[in-house]
Amino acid sequence: MTFVVGDNCINCKHTDCVEVCPVDCFYEGPNFLVIHPDECIDCALCEPECPVDAIFSEDELPEGQEVYLELNAELAAIWPNITEKKDSMPEAEKWDGVPNKLQYLER
Repeated sequence: MTFVVGDNCINCKHTDCVEVCPVDCFYEGPNFLVIHPDECIDCALCEPECPVDAIFSEDELPEGQEVYLELNAELAAIWPNITEKKDSMPEAEKWDGVPNKLQYLER
């Protein structure tokens, strides 16, 4: 089983989760983070650290966000690994809770 970064991370990209990951399985894109499913050890440390509740166990993905399971795997294979906390996106507060953000994902 793996954890998955979902919709609410887009344009927020807080990295509190990265700091607690014992296996460095987070990968960073321009405005979104993903978890590499083959590297995640299902420790669940990242989930409570996300200030915008954008991380889910794969079997608890909210309805309509199933696409993020495949998207995390796809993008983790091409984006660079991130292992240290960085500043969140400049307008993260404004984007928190905005629904259906997939259209804003930058690859």
